[in-house]
Amino acid sequence: MPRVKRGTHRIKRRKNILARTKGMMWGRKSKITLAKVASVKAGLNAYRDRKLKKRDNRGLQQIRINAAARLNGTIYSRLIADLKKRKIALNRKVLAELAIQYPEVFAKVVKA
Repeated sequence: MPRVKRGTHRIKRRKNILARTKGMMWGRKSKITLAKVASVKAGLNAYRDRKLKKRDNRGLQQIRINAAARLNGTIYSRLIADLKKRKIALNRKVLAELAIQYPEVFAKVVKA
């Protein structure tokens, strides 16, 4: 039986790893052993930070809604409670956008 030569697969895998580390500094963009570690670490950080981004955005939306609600004579918790009681199904992302871009519409929502 002839031996198995892994040339093409090895080159393809190496190219893929180096493509993921393109733009990194020093040896991490060109040396395969450093690139592997950098690629894995970058992937882990990206995965974790996608979750953190959602968390940070939700906090920012709450702050924006509260600031706009206080301008309209109420507070965040009362506003959310009243919206739930009246079955107005607007999520926090939409409310935050209304508060920033369309304050008059937000004021009508608060009054409702």
